[in-house]
Amino acid sequence: MGKGTKDQPDAGLRSLDHYTSRLPLWRYWPRQQLLPLIRYETPYLAWVQEKVRTPALDSYFAFTANLGTHTFFMVFLPFLFWCGSTSLGRGLVHILAGGVFFSGFLKDLLCLPRPLSPPLQRITMSGSAALEYGFPSTHSTNAVSVAVYALALLHAPDSTLSAKTTLFLQTITYLYVGSIVLGRLYCGMHGMLDVIIGCAMGALIGLVQFYYGPALDQYILYASLKGILIIPLVILVLVRIHPEPADDCPCFDDSVAFAGVTLGADMASWRFAKSTLAWTEPLPGTIPYNFEGLGWTKTVLRLVVGVLCVFAWRETMKPSLLRILPPIFRSLEKLGLLLPRRFFTNASQYTTVPSNLKDRDVIPNFSELPSILTTMRHPRRRAISVGPQSAADAYETLAYREKRRRESQSGSNRDSPAADGEGKANGAAVPSRTQSKLDEYEHMMGRGSPHSSAVDVDSSVRSSPLPPPQNEADKPDEKEVFSQIKKPRVRYDVEVVTKLVVYAGIPWVVIDVAPFLFEWIGLGVPV
Repeated sequence: MGKGTKDQPDAGLRSLDHYTSRLPLWRYWPRQQLLPLIRYETPYLAWVQEKVRTPALDSYFAFTANLGTHTFFMVFLPFLFWCGSTSLGRGLVHILAGGVFFSGFLKDLLCLPRPLSPPLQRITMSGSAALEYGFPSTHSTNAVSVAVYALALLHAPDSTLSAKTTLFLQTITYLYVGSIVLGRLYCGMHGMLDVIIGCAMGALIGLVQFYYGPALDQYILYASLKGILIIPLVILVLVRIHPEPADDCPCFDDSVAFAGVTLGADMASWRFAKSTLAWTEPLPGTIPYNFEGLGWTKTVLRLVVGVLCVFAWRETMKPSLLRILPPIFRSLEKLGLLLPRRFFTNASQYTTVPSNLKDRDVIPNFSELPSILTTMRHPRRRAISVGPQSAADAYETLAYREKRRRESQSGSNRDSPAADGEGKANGAAVPSRTQSKLDEYEHMMGRGSPHSSAVDVDSSVRSSPLPPPQNEADKPDEKEVFSQIKKPRVRYDVEVVTKLVVYAGIPWVVIDVAPFLFEWIGLGVPV
């Protein structure tokens, strides 16, 4: 959208031709084939949501959704490296990076909306999740990929765990993945198509890592300098070919962040494996750790010191790069060496990047930790939103409204009241029937003003979790729909390189800096 038109579609564009004008035919055609499936399943999802919703389940699924985010995994992945499970940590990095990148790739490629709200209500503890496209579900991809990989490891012939421990971990894994996937449907954030494809992608990624991960480990740990440089080259190519979305969707930001994490993890593992500190068992490049020699106190201190190092890197490098890079980008822009990306502001159009930039970061800011801890202490608090929340939502709302208007006009031309499904159809008289709940939910689609509220379980008393259908006169026009959606913040071109450097540096700190710091301050493994 251009300047001065933030509250409405671009000049000359209506809801039905927005994607026609912004997507090439090879992307637009599959989108149009899948869109009817998303529209078809929406009333059924709303019907199930009303039947099963309770305040307790609202809080449970809203809270457990956080366990399927890549932020959750990135916060705890360093612990695996520092506790001696270097190979497992690297495997999970590859799994999550693949899930985030390829699910984001498909989201931006096809630009498919989430199931419409209303009739669905969206329940979430994340303020930015609804800004993304819906297909496929990244939560489902992440959860299933980790679960499949974990279950494959538990069933591997070389597993040394007891039968009871294996059964316990299997139960936890099934409960975890079930909560994440079913929660996406329950919370109104995704439809069946989204989670099915997300689960299929996750299962494939998990199996690929299980069967081919050891070979990749061998390549990373024993590669020559020329061989290891292939990895950053492949990653940069993947980042470059990531599709441009039709709307301002932040999926690309997450893909870049995890591309940086993978780049840093593989390069740091290669370098650390050649150091004198690295252990050669169970694999070369293993970070030294022995619980019997360190005990609980030193183990916890290692984790605390390591986390502080990660936050110190991020808090230092991000603002520094955002100050250093804009002049460099302006010079490169004058030379024609930059390839601009849609929805990112070029350096020539701004002087400085705001210091209080609100980001979709995989790792949160240090200043955000108090609010995150507050949320963890009050899991019964969540946001319930009704109505369009993103540009994709708004266009889908308008497109569905236009579709219904056309059907109504077409029915009128045949002297058939097809708009409400009663009376004559196809020239034959059919008995009128009482409107079912599914009809009511379908009637809601394409209507309603967006609103959201924070709801506490103890104060959440309502006869029905869904609003009644609105009259035609109450429906908002295009300007109102676009004026009330949640708009993404301005994004700057330097942020792409900033994310790559910052997130590549995080695993470098975890793998190639923190272990030497542990040794220096007396938290290393006793000889």
